[in-house]
Amino acid sequence: MANRFYELTVAGCKRSLPILNVTDKLAIAGFIMLGDPDLTLACAKELAKKIPADTDVILTAETKGIPLAADLARELGMERYVVARKSVKAYMENAVWVEDVSITTKGVQKLCLDGVDVDRLKGKNVLLLDDVI
Repeated sequence: MANRFYELTVAGCKRSLPILNVTDKLAIAGFIMLGDPDLTLACAKELAKKIPADTDVILTAETKGIPLAADLARELGMERYVVARKSVKAYMENAVWVEDVSITTKGVQKLCLDGVDVDRLKGKNVLLLDDVI
């Protein structure tokens, strides 16, 4: 349990973020939007004002970015957004994936896109969206 906190006000919402040790030399304030619908919607409304007008599609990573992508897509009048999944799913055809190491996820993380979503992104102006700040 964290005993240090960072006070943050973002998009008019005040939150007390626990300061977590990532390594013995690195600590971060844990900004977790997942499960906080008021914060997620407020952030989406503020972000929508900053998104380039020529943005065609939003791409986010599973899981924590999904609520923000959904609210942001709704604010921008987009009918859909794309999610890079953490594993290849049975329904995916011609899936592509990359492996990466994140400071907030232990071990190697795999991100996968269904071939249908790859086609949705081709030639488009894509906004990469994550919940990490």
